[in-house]
Amino acid sequence: MRPYITGIHHITAIAGNAQQNIDFYTGILGLRLVKKTINFDAPDVYHFYFGDELGRPGTVFTTFPFTGARKGTKGTGEVTYTAFSVGISSLDFWKHRLKKFGFTVSDVLTRFGDSLIRFEDHDGMGIELIANDRDDRPGWTYGQIPLEYSIKGFYGATLNLRAKELTEQLLTRHMDYRFIGQEGERYRYGTEGKPGDIVDIVIDKSGIRGVQSAGTVHHIAFRTADTQSQLAIQEILMRNGYQVTEVRDRNYFKSIYFREPGGVLFEIATDEPGFAIDEDEAHLGQLLKLPEWAEPSRKRIEAALVPVSLNPENYA
Repeated sequence: MRPYITGIHHITAIAGNAQQNIDFYTGILGLRLVKKTINFDAPDVYHFYFGDELGRPGTVFTTFPFTGARKGTKGTGEVTYTAFSVGISSLDFWKHRLKKFGFTVSDVLTRFGDSLIRFEDHDGMGIELIANDRDDRPGWTYGQIPLEYSIKGFYGATLNLRAKELTEQLLTRHMDYRFIGQEGERYRYGTEGKPGDIVDIVIDKSGIRGVQSAGTVHHIAFRTADTQSQLAIQEILMRNGYQVTEVRDRNYFKSIYFREPGGVLFEIATDEPGFAIDEDEAHLGQLLKLPEWAEPSRKRIEAALVPVSLNPENYA
């Protein structure tokens, strides 16, 4: 039987200033802005999608930028670090680049045999770049970052929890994940154990619960092939006592949501139809795209949103 879950689909964070958000993820990190739309549940807020050339599942980091939002705090019940995959010889380039633009970067760390660096964006969002030679995805660049150093997509994500047992049961019994290994209080899981499907659980038994606001992850989405497999996993989760939402149409994928036992908001999102359904591939992310139900309110929505621009050339 085919697996219903095949890795990470996207990760969504809360941000503050919208223009700073675009400048950091497109200009400094070099991800492509593949969609500029609105938060379907809060239409006066942008929803930006950053990823590879086409916004393929497993590459897309998305943000809800709330102007003036205070900074959140990392803690238990959250995804505390989002890890991106880069080439094996890329870390010196990225350390120099991040420091050039004023960001504090950790020393090179080692985890499960891979080298990585850790830093935060302007909102305090925890990010890691993990160097490896096991990722054959091509990456993406606007030109200001050499392609050989470009981000290829997600490596994985770290869940900070007070206990792992119930979350581990969810991942390994119902979501096609398997246990890979342990380093101290860090436990690793994957569907195939390759970049793009890794989930680490870090145990912090006495940790303070995180406060969600700018610089924190709102939810992590796992990928499933289509609506048929999504409905199958929805039924499995509900049968095992998880409170799962109805299927929600997000235009570029369909979604269901539920809380895992440690408090992190999980989403299951379909790989189809993708981001090219309302813009051609060469012009992804250039226009403000609205769902059909919001089009009658376009004038009001556009008037409420702060204008933003794409300026990767300023970050050479």
